[in-house]
Amino acid sequence: QDELHRPAFPYKFKFKFDGCANCCVASIARSDLSFIGTWKDDIRIDQDAVNKYVENDAGYPANAGAFRGSRDWGPFDLEKEVLSLCPTKCMMFKDKKLFIDNPNCTRCMHCINVMPRALKIGKETGCSMLIGAKAPILDGAQMGTLLVPFIEVNPDNDYEAIVDVIEPIWDWWMEEGKNRERVGELIMRQGFQTLLEVTGLKALPQMVQYPRTNPYIFWKEDEVEGGWERDVDEYRKHHLR
Repeated sequence: QDELHRPAFPYKFKFKFDGCANCCVASIARSDLSFIGTWKDDIRIDQDAVNKYVENDAGYPANAGAFRGSRDWGPFDLEKEVLSLCPTKCMMFKDKKLFIDNPNCTRCMHCINVMPRALKIGKETGCSMLIGAKAPILDGAQMGTLLVPFIEVNPDNDYEAIVDVIEPIWDWWMEEGKNRERVGELIMRQGFQTLLEVTGLKALPQMVQYPRTNPYIFWKEDEVEGGWERDVDEYRKHHLR
């Protein structure tokens, strides 16, 4: 109870939970550690329902009829309203069949929202964990950064894997964080690589926000074979002046 009532944190720490990748709760923008529902396998496709949308069947309104009545949007255009708006262009409609290159899908939910009767999320469901979102305090507002791309969640799961991620982050933040410094600001100050070292997680492509902007690589002594010590004479054999 004391740990809950008076945690020894530099500042507040928020959890928020979104049931699906639509992120209606906006946990990705409003919490230090956010959980967003997602799936691991392929999007399920009902090809007959896809063609009902393409044929503008009255029983298959786009967006589940959410915009019906406000104005006449014209006939549904699959290319214009779904395929061309896919952020990774991983969808194709050919010979009355919809194809999705699932490894390139970012789960933005747009296609599922537009055609909910034709597309469904996969069956291997779980959640993604993102860290570091906050409103302006010491630094400006920032969105959460992906930390764990997928973790299985089910009624029998005792959440040990989730706790194993959270507790080392708290220990590091309590030790290194300044007064009123959110964990996202500590990550900005010490680097995401330090966070990965603290949690023991491996770096993954999904964690990369944008390509690196400098040519320097920094190594620690234990990562270099033989450490920092060098035999100058041995070195000169291969690198003559």
